[in-house]
Amino acid sequence: MLDKIALTLLIIGGVNWGSIGLFQFDIVAWIFGGQDAVFSRIIYVIVALAALWCISLLFRDKTEAGDRDYHTSMT
Repeated sequence: MLDKIALTLLIIGGVNWGSIGLFQFDIVAWIFGGQDAVFSRIIYVIVALAALWCISLLFRDKTEAGDRDYHTSMT
């Protein structure tokens, strides 16, 4: 469950970075009152923590990450 939450937050962060890169528009800052607003900074930190958590997905066993159906169909 924590993995799905982290991935969702990472997607939100990616969409925000995409809007900054393409349109020079920061969605998080727009919603929460600017980049220096406390709520915006909290969102940025939460997304960064989610990104750090998702690094662990790279090093996990596939069966741990939800690939059980693939392994059972191969045997």
